[in-house]
Amino acid sequence: MNGTTRPTGPRGGGDRWRVVVAGTKFGRIYLAGIARAADRYELAGVLARGGERSKAVAAHYGVPLLTGVDELPDDIDIACVVVGTAINGGPGAQLAEALLDRGVHVLQEHPVHPDELARCLRQARRSAVAYQLNTHYVHVAPVRRFLDAAARLAAAGQRPLFVDAMAGIQVTFSLLDIVGRVVGRLRPAGFADPVGLPEALRRMSELDVPYRSLDGVIGGVPVTLRVQNQLDPADPDNHAHLLHRVTVGFPGGLLTLTGTHGPVLWSPRAHLPRSTADLVDLSTAPEEYLDLPSAAPLGPAVAESYREIVGDLWPQGVARALDELVRAAVGERDGLAEGQYHLGVCKLWQEVTRRLGPPELRERPEPQPLPLAVPAGGAGSDEVSRPAADRCAPVSHDRNTTPTTLAPHIERQEASS
Repeated sequence: MNGTTRPTGPRGGGDRWRVVVAGTKFGRIYLAGIARAADRYELAGVLARGGERSKAVAAHYGVPLLTGVDELPDDIDIACVVVGTAINGGPGAQLAEALLDRGVHVLQEHPVHPDELARCLRQARRSAVAYQLNTHYVHVAPVRRFLDAAARLAAAGQRPLFVDAMAGIQVTFSLLDIVGRVVGRLRPAGFADPVGLPEALRRMSELDVPYRSLDGVIGGVPVTLRVQNQLDPADPDNHAHLLHRVTVGFPGGLLTLTGTHGPVLWSPRAHLPRSTADLVDLSTAPEEYLDLPSAAPLGPAVAESYREIVGDLWPQGVARALDELVRAAVGERDGLAEGQYHLGVCKLWQEVTRRLGPPELRERPEPQPLPLAVPAGGAGSDEVSRPAADRCAPVSHDRNTTPTTLAPHIERQEASS
């Protein structure tokens, strides 16, 4: 932690930090992230129980498979703990504490119970090492672009007026982190109980009602959360209709993260000026803001494919999270303040999940994702309806497309930001 963490570089004295990864499920994303940041991180081992997947992963990366903390070499700098915690019946927090006790910096994948997080933070302080909870998505490029745009608006005097946010129950923890960061603080915060659909209305549809709505406050800003509180017990990581979607209202317009992986949109406030009251032709009003696009992307207009997400975007986010941990390890960043913030997120997440109640358990068939072009028109029609941008020109998948400047308060965002 800041002020107590040893202000040194890698133990071996070189330029690269030696890292082990515990867990080979989502841990595979961490392994890919380390491999893509080989200029500053060296994968030194995989820590797992020794199953077939773990053996295959260790063999793929050419590193030893370790089955216990006592097997770690003395020159390990960082451990990424990507193992479930008490929340989902896993030993991740105990593993993190044991690694911290050995003087290893720890990056731990969320979620973590607040009591476990507090213990890890205390152990990190005792051992003079860095500990960081990783909510992952805040380090992924489109979410960072969204947060950066919100920060620029705030710096220009545009205070958030409200937040409307959606998520699957699997990623509600990270949703609260995103909202807390976009608002700029967590406190004061709280939520009311959700109001269910009356039975008379439920009977009007044969479909289930996937989302529960909670109204509350985060950082003094009114927030509406809509959470798909459903899980498939045989496939709990899948079947969310979407991961994250967040709209923040500002006096001058709406900033929207349409999905976890973009695009990010800016929509200037919809407002017809008083000058139009007596005009025959509304389009002749003199106000210049009427010439602004009613919605335009910040950064790429087309989000990455899911293959690109798991192959590039998520691993890049892991590398960025590791960079943040290293900054705390060398005293360039206040890891204690970050830890206290995450404790607040943990407690808020506890409140939200308590008010939502247990997830509805439903077995789901494998979905069949639809491509960009979808059928349109009547039955048997051969016509194809495409998004408006697609009708104007072929969809560009160039990730280096120069983003549009939407307003003087939101500067250009590079696609790689």
